[in-house]
Amino acid sequence: MGQLKRSKLRSGDLLSLGFHGLRARPMRAVLSSLGIAIGIAAMIAVIGISTSSQALVKEKLSVLGTNMLTVSGGTDMLGQDVDLPKESVANIRRIPGVEHVGSIGAIDGVNIYRNDQIDASRTGGLSVAVADGDLLTATGANLMHGSWFNEATSKFPTTVLGRTTAERLGIQRAGSMVWLGGQQFTVVGILDSTPLAPELDSVALVGEPIARDLLGYTGTPTMIFERSSEERVAAVRELLPPTINPQAPTSVKVSRPSDALAAKNTVDQAFTGLLVGVGSIALLVGGIGVANTMVISVLERRSEIGLRRALGATRRHIRLQFLFEAMLLSALGGLAGTLLGWLVTAIAARSNGWAVSIPPAVLFAGVLVTIAVGALAGVLPAVRASRTAPTAALASA
Repeated sequence: MGQLKRSKLRSGDLLSLGFHGLRARPMRAVLSSLGIAIGIAAMIAVIGISTSSQALVKEKLSVLGTNMLTVSGGTDMLGQDVDLPKESVANIRRIPGVEHVGSIGAIDGVNIYRNDQIDASRTGGLSVAVADGDLLTATGANLMHGSWFNEATSKFPTTVLGRTTAERLGIQRAGSMVWLGGQQFTVVGILDSTPLAPELDSVALVGEPIARDLLGYTGTPTMIFERSSEERVAAVRELLPPTINPQAPTSVKVSRPSDALAAKNTVDQAFTGLLVGVGSIALLVGGIGVANTMVISVLERRSEIGLRRALGATRRHIRLQFLFEAMLLSALGGLAGTLLGWLVTAIAARSNGWAVSIPPAVLFAGVLVTIAVGALAGVLPAVRASRTAPTAALASA
């Protein structure tokens, strides 16, 4: 007698059996998948709405200068004021993580007036300073009127006024003439209020070339504004003093990171905790639903199990069949839930004027995690089904 061939369960047969198990009880499959879909949709929606609103919060906090540091001269061991080195801006640009650097350099003894008929003592609290580097981007300043300096205008008697300076001088538009340092200067631009650098509001800025030629500027910056990537803020702050003045790093004053950066990090942590909590609950509820459906399915299909065992199906085949059904049930619910969650997020975001911001990884993870949960939930029912004796199952039919 020849040996009997060992029974095999092909992938195509497994797929067919899995879909057959769901089609045989469509209402139960739909209700079970619906439970999973609602759970995953809730998780996706909470993540999507949270990340969308979080993006808005981060944008608002970024406006507060979360990644900006200011540098100024300090004092030496004897308490004497120490100026920043002339090459400070160039040296700061070499620090890894630094994105923008700009500076202003005050010019002592130089004032600005509406015209040459104003008494010299009536300065109005206004000062003149030299703009250098990427000052606009570093400080987050914007122009209300006119334009910023370029290579041409910085070499000629031109000035950009802070908002307070323009208001006190009665200047409303670019193109006006002012009396600066005993000469006529043309106003090429007017800055809007700058919350991150209020020093710019009451100052008249000039280009470095003309300042050296006509106003006696020595090239020493008074205050430097630096922006870096947020994850590098702390590291850059430590490197600034020794980079600017290696001989006397303690004579360099650097502002501490903005409180807004700490607030931004707190927002990140709060949202992360919320998402983990809600996601865990949703997956737990979905897993319980799958497990419950599969346990009942095993009890109701004892005769089917017994017949398949009698026809040669092994315990491994039965385990794979019911495990695949559980994973398939979860996958369908995960797909439907992911789509529903994205739709809810889009509606909520659009209604609040937010940009839809759902990490793509979350959408893929929603489906993959539900399949994994379905596999875990289906293990016990699958094992229970495989242990059903063929004779007992057939006897109960």
